Amino acid sequence: MTKKYKPIALTVDAIILSKTGNGIKILLIKRKNQPFKDKWAIPGGFADYDEELETAAKRELEEETGVKTPCLNQLYTFGKINRDPRGRTVSVVYYAFVDETGTKIKAGDDAKEAQWFDVGDLPELAFDHEEIIDFALKKNHPKY
Repeated sequence: MTKKYKPIALTVDAIILSKTGNGIKILLIKRKNQPFKDKWAIPGGFADYDEELETAAKRELEEETGVKTPCLNQLYTFGKINRDPRGRTVSVVYYAFVDETGTKIKAGDDAKEAQWFDVGDLPELAFDHEEIIDFALKKNHPKY
């Protein structure tokens, strides 16, 4: 007897950090669509069926912020049940450090805005993105 599995959506997110004289900044987007319309979030979205995950993360990052980065590092996979109101979703999260001053940003695609934020002064975030950012900071900077 074959067991039937319910579908699970696969997403990718890209945490883009910049070291500054006063600490660390993170690039966030303001969501244009539901769920969490007008809330800030990590750039990301759904991976295409025939797309490598890192390629998908780079694509989503560029579509939503205009930022191109040659290298993303895989951080962790987040998959708590009910993390996305649209259904069961697992997200593979990547990260990179860039120079904020040399990085031009421009909101596009699903993003209404793109903006740098000090990691110590974040706006209200969509989904479980606060937890994801905390994880990334603790992994890369244990003092957080």
